Amino acid sequence: KKLVSSWFQLLQKTICFEFEKIEKEYAKRNKKNSKQFQVKTWQKSKKNNEGGGIFSIIKNGLVFEKVGVNFSEVSGKFENKFKTKILGAEKNPNFWASGISVVAHMKNPKIPAIHFNTRYIVTTKNWFGGGIDATPAIIDNDEAKFLHKKIKSMCDKHNKKYYSNYKKWCDNYFYLVHRKETRGIGGIFFDYKMDDWEKDFLFVKDAGVT
Repeated sequence: KKLVSSWFQLLQKTICFEFEKIEKEYAKRNKKNSKQFQVKTWQKSKKNNEGGGIFSIIKNGLVFEKVGVNFSEVSGKFENKFKTKILGAEKNPNFWASGISVVAHMKNPKIPAIHFNTRYIVTTKNWFGGGIDATPAIIDNDEAKFLHKKIKSMCDKHNKKYYSNYKKWCDNYFYLVHRKETRGIGGIFFDYKMDDWEKDFLFVKDAGVT
């Protein structure tokens, strides 16, 4: 738990640093003031020690319209109406979970919005989940090919089946029924990943770095 939680916190700081670096470089070239992340901590409960998290947000930046890079580490008990739906929680409702999520919207409509998250959940079972996908306002086939090439290259280092399986999972998970299409240009999505802890964790770390 400590290892995974520490990684998610480090990844949050790294992503924020890289986004701020882009803002600062653009500001310097255009002789403007750049925006920095506003950081706020939160607690799940004021009465119980159930953890919390860190919100890091940029609003109305020069490059980024709005970016949220959020870390959480929480624990507690699932309510009766939920525990039967959660793996490993039917008889023991206690849980622990940590993760990072990123939503980035750009000012330039030609650059797609990016969604990313990875998480680790512990009940009487434990597993990794997450994904990354992009939603452009203007479709650019070259851009889509570039994104999927990067993701596939990362997946192939771990298992040649990952990309095709997780891409299909993403397309189905984010399918917009009313529009009869997938959300944006897709990406990958995975859950209940518990084949080999060390290998799964390496994959999750690579997904974050990529």
